[in-house]
This record gives sequence, C-alpha cells and structure tokens, in this order.
Amino acid sequence: MERDTGRLVLAGTPMGDPGDASQRLRDALGGADVVAAEDTRRTRMLARALGVQITGRVVSFYDHVETERIPMLLGEIGSGATVLLVTDAGMPSVSDPGYRLVAACVAADLPVTCLPGPSAVTTALAVSGLPVERFCFDGFPPRKRGQRQTWLAELRSERRAVVFFEAPHRLADCLADAVEVLGAGRRAAVCRELTKTYEEVRRGTLGELAAWAADGVRGEITVVLAGAEPEAVDAESLIDRVEGLVAAGLRLKDACAEVASGGVGKKELYDAVLAARKD
Repeated sequence: MERDTGRLVLAGTPMGDPGDASQRLRDALGGADVVAAEDTRRTRMLARALGVQITGRVVSFYDHVETERIPMLLGEIGSGATVLLVTDAGMPSVSDPGYRLVAACVAADLPVTCLPGPSAVTTALAVSGLPVERFCFDGFPPRKRGQRQTWLAELRSERRAVVFFEAPHRLADCLADAVEVLGAGRRAAVCRELTKTYEEVRRGTLGELAAWAADGVRGEITVVLAGAEPEAVDAESLIDRVEGLVAAGLRLKDACAEVASGGVGKKELYDAVLAARKD
C-alpha cells in the first residue's frame, strides 16, 4: 500500500535562547522522519536542550551539499516522509540554506509548510527605536568595498528602514563606508547577540556607530538603518523636467501632473512653468 505524499516543514529555530523554541518545533524535531540540518551537531545540541529525542534520520544540509541533497529529500517527501528543515538559528531560506529545496518542492508539486519562529530581522526592528512601519531586508552587504559602496549608494533615497546582517569582522568597514556614502547623521541601530547572554543594542548616528565599531565587535550582528528623510522639493527645481516632457510631446498640464511630487502640487508647478516662460 502506498503512503500518502509527505511534506517539507521549514522550522524557525532559536537565535540563542532555547526557551524561545515553540512546542510545535519540539514536536516536529521528535516526530519528523528526516531532519535536514545546516549543522547536525548544533541541531542535536538544541534537541538535548529542549529535552527532545530525535527519532528520525538526521542529514546535513548546508550550502556546499544543498544541491546534491535535494533529489534524495524530494524522494523522501514523495514517498510519504515528513522532512524537517532547520538551520543554525532563525528561519531556513532567509540568508540560510533552504530556498533551492523549497523551489524544488514547488516545482514537483510537493507540500511545503512552515513553523514560525524567532527572527533576527523582526527582533532587531522591534528594539531599534527607529520608525519601521515600512522596511526591507537586504541580506548581507557585498564584501568588496567598491561593490559595498555601490550598494550603499542605492540606499541614499530609500524611504523604508533597511535591515541587513553583517559579519563582525566587516562591521567597522561597512559602517565607515556608510558614513562616507550616506552621511554621518543618518540614524541606525546595531544589534549584537540578540536573545543571548551578551545581547547589546547600540543606537545612534552612523558616525557614532562607526566610531564605536572601529575597535572591533564580536558576535552575530543585525543592523537597522533608518529610512532616508524626504528631500525638500520646490516648484522651480522641477521646471526643467516639465519642459523636457513638453518638448517630447506632452501637454503642459499632463507634464505637470506627472512631475508634481514632494509637496509641490500640479497647479503650483503649472504656474511656476508659466512664470518662468515669461522671464
């Protein structure tokens, strides 16, 4: 008799404190047919800390073996097994292994579900003390300075808060580049060792945080960068854009409607263009 189709279960694991583990994670660790773990040793340590006995098969699933493990795991799920995917901390596929396996399951029409859990991204946002009603997550910055500065330049006008991870040995250079590209006054928060014994949250301007990090920082790092302040715009600064659209064939009223922004209304802009034409 054939078994029902199994499923892939993505499970968020504690960032540091085992007490953050949900009962659903405990049940899943004890009941899954296969536990695919980024680090099998750390997963077994977590299970012991939670008082859970892993009864299923434990296999490694980290960056360098991810691709070769996928066919085997798909076969297990297709045969009816429940495969639990866990990483060292946080949620699989969010800057951790997992995306390729999820995509492969979707392509094979195999069920995928998720057990929500701790997240460094939302935890850092919550404690940052910055406006975070709208935010984006940007993974890890580029390692090379030129590429990192290009990446930072793209954030100059980003109005949303930006969350990213950084390696402790690159944090000082990253913040120094941020001062150079974004300005010393932009606010940010550096969250270190979230939920762990030596948790620390530093809040301030990029200039202040760069000076603090210059002597070296240890631990897992999550950075929250405040969104850019809106630039002051006046009607006169938009006239050339309007005239460019008019030269391209747009009616003046339509051009003003398209360009008006930043507190400058269509009528105000229209009047400014007409006034400039008289000068």
